[in-house]
Amino acid sequence: MRDEQCSYGFLTRKQYEVLKLRMEGKTQKEVAEALGMTRENVSVIERSALRKVRLAEETLKTYRDLMKAGETIVEPGTHLVTLPQRLIQLADERGVKLRGNFTAIYDYIRINASGCVKGMRVSKPIKITLYRDGTYQVSEHR
Repeated sequence: MRDEQCSYGFLTRKQYEVLKLRMEGKTQKEVAEALGMTRENVSVIERSALRKVRLAEETLKTYRDLMKAGETIVEPGTHLVTLPQRLIQLADERGVKLRGNFTAIYDYIRINASGCVKGMRVSKPIKITLYRDGTYQVSEHR
């Protein structure tokens, strides 16, 4: 269990404890017994905590959208070795200082797009998103 002085973000200590035990696979009844409360109270606390988590996720998504400096769509058939240069070029065009060198960018893309890559080529379209802070994200383009 975390120290009392630790932050739980938007969650209360009780919400954190309930979610932690639920994530460990315990039923609401087992959580209630462990924490000395009713199952109904556990249900209310869990529902409230999950609502806060969803709001935090939406907030982070909105923030990431605001931080977006640009993106590039990579079509199937593209060789992986060309992708770091595409990202570097996009960063230069947008005045963003990238975090990482060519090799780090290549490795990040190769690992995080592994489901869209066969051998050394892109097999499914991917999207590379560049953020103003120099970070980037790779995802399957749908």
